[in-house]
Amino acid sequence: MATILYRLGRFAFRRRGLVIALWVALLGIAGVGAATLSGPTATGFSIPGTESQRAVDLLQERFPQVSADGATARVVLQAPAGQKLSDPATKAVVEQVVGKLGTGPQVQQVADPFKAGTIAPDGRTGFAEVTYKVTADALTEQDRAAVETATEPARAAGLSVEYGGDAMQAEQAQSLTEVIGLGVAAVVLMITFGSLVAAGLPLLAAIIGVGIGAAGITTASGFIDIGSGTPILAFMIGLAVSIDYALFIMSRYRHEIATGKEPEDAVGHAVGTAGSAVVFAGLTVVIALAGLSVVGIPFLTQMGLAAAFTVVIAVAIAVTLLPALLGVAGRRVLGGKIPFLKTPDPEAADKPTIGRRWGSFVTRRPIPVLLIAVLGLGIIAVPALDLQLGLPDDSSAAPSSTQRKAYDTLAEGFGPGFNGPLMVVVDGAHASDPKAAAARIETATKGLPDVTAVTPAVFNQAGDTAILRVIPASGPSTTETKHLVAAIRDVPPGGGAQVSVTGATAFNIDMSAKLGSALIPYLALVIGLAFLLLMVVFRSVLVPLKATLGFLLTVASTFGAVVAVFQWGWLADLFGITGQTGPVISMLPVFLVGVVFGLAMDYQVFLVTRMREQHVHGATPVRAVVEGFSHGSRVVTAAAIIMIAVFSGFILSSETLVREIGFGLAFAVFVDAFIVRMTIVPAVMALLGRSAWWLPRWLNRLLPNVDIEGDSLQPSSTPTQHPRIPELASH
Repeated sequence: MATILYRLGRFAFRRRGLVIALWVALLGIAGVGAATLSGPTATGFSIPGTESQRAVDLLQERFPQVSADGATARVVLQAPAGQKLSDPATKAVVEQVVGKLGTGPQVQQVADPFKAGTIAPDGRTGFAEVTYKVTADALTEQDRAAVETATEPARAAGLSVEYGGDAMQAEQAQSLTEVIGLGVAAVVLMITFGSLVAAGLPLLAAIIGVGIGAAGITTASGFIDIGSGTPILAFMIGLAVSIDYALFIMSRYRHEIATGKEPEDAVGHAVGTAGSAVVFAGLTVVIALAGLSVVGIPFLTQMGLAAAFTVVIAVAIAVTLLPALLGVAGRRVLGGKIPFLKTPDPEAADKPTIGRRWGSFVTRRPIPVLLIAVLGLGIIAVPALDLQLGLPDDSSAAPSSTQRKAYDTLAEGFGPGFNGPLMVVVDGAHASDPKAAAARIETATKGLPDVTAVTPAVFNQAGDTAILRVIPASGPSTTETKHLVAAIRDVPPGGGAQVSVTGATAFNIDMSAKLGSALIPYLALVIGLAFLLLMVVFRSVLVPLKATLGFLLTVASTFGAVVAVFQWGWLADLFGITGQTGPVISMLPVFLVGVVFGLAMDYQVFLVTRMREQHVHGATPVRAVVEGFSHGSRVVTAAAIIMIAVFSGFILSSETLVREIGFGLAFAVFVDAFIVRMTIVPAVMALLGRSAWWLPRWLNRLLPNVDIEGDSLQPSSTPTQHPRIPELASH
């Protein structure tokens, strides 16, 4: 591997004009495709294999007028205190509003609150539900504006008007906070290298790579359904890893130049050594992200594959475009010095740096350091025991938003369960008497605990499928409602009929169950493949095992922090998080596990490969840890700060999923880089000593030699010394 990448780096250096031109041309082609071929992103989702999805599919086939997957807008009307909506003058205004709503574009039907019985017991509050022929992502701003125009008579008459439902969710605009990380990355790179040239090249390479990835995903949206959160998440991850990968190779290049090598040879060695670590680190991230496809939820698969695509681009950019840019810059990466900033070699280990002092401290006192670090992470992880999963709804919107006001008004007038109605579907195609079966379901459901109301069954034209709407007494995210859904599904319809429950609340329950059941197989696949990959890289059994256990500490503490902030509301104001606290988004744990595992292995590879390099070249176990840590700690610190800054910029996003992922990833990188990899790892390596590199002889013969430490690039080196490592560690 090192030899191949060494040659690739030198080729890119020599043919820099061609390589740069090819990447710029690819960026241009991708940009043209994004501008001309892109399509709208989707906000809806499906969960194949669940009862909720099967019910929706059945309704689309037999009850198309219901538009089970169509957008809905809920127009909430409230009369002033002392008045009622049924007062003659007010009722006339409401009916006028309903009539205007029905003439809006893409509207299929409007439920009149007086005919549908959606007037609260107090008589002041009611709502008209607008059902559309299309999904929410197909609606335009003009369609939403038509709803607001239709309600102007109600406002003029003194009624309070608020809007809820997915149809009224405006398309999220891109926020400038999403590029905060880029500015922080520039500052960190300048501090790390003390040179504008050295800081600028990784940024330039990263911007080109992310631009190609983002444009490619945008182009693909014209041919396949892409979720609205997919491009921004791919951008987030792609930007972070692109800068980090370029940073590691740039740092190694400057180190090689500082040792006296010519630029071309320095590029070859940098790409052959640090580039090898980049390739294997990138592979672990790609495995973790692409592995999301085993969960079986299409939009999660899209997110994983899109992010994996940007990581592949980041790796390719790092080992080809960056060497070409270095060919243009040459020795100038040591110049362009910034006043008042020192310009040390980031990988030099011949001075008593902070990294060397910290590595020495940890290896001298490994047991107390290890105990304190593990205990601290364990305390942070405690809130994860209360982890509750759900989907975002209007209850988590900002208190000043119309969606939140509509939600609160309905909860006050009708009860908390009114915001999470259940749709019960009775399939009577094979029933002897579909109407009798529906009546039995209605009667049995009314007798269940936590039921406020059940609407009479409504049949399709064929008379073989019926719908009942059930209003729970509890809120959509409560345990009581979850038990109610299970109880309705257990009601025996009899007579050959089948009953199923769908709707947003049931979808939420089914998604949480599916994600929970998929987590263990996903972890087994991803960790298993990555374990094998790390065993090839480090030629050790205990190092990959230690890396995996450290990852579990990172994930547990990250889940604890997410629960504390987003579910319990601790320090929510500090992070600019508005709205009511509630359950963590259902898909977040699985997505975080995948991404965090990949990123955690990044730092494991970058840091421990330098320790292994020192060990292979003859250093004693503790000295190898200290020297390797001294070489890599400054660069890993800079990379972690950059990645934290990139992810933190997304905490201020208006999309709940993006906000939670941004916080989770930023916290996970902080914990994994500074506590797990730079504290726990050297402590454990010092305690293990030579046994850290133990590998059975038979396995050593089977595993391919990838030479990630670049031993084959040493001019006077004999063939790789790997076969003797098991003997060194065998005792």
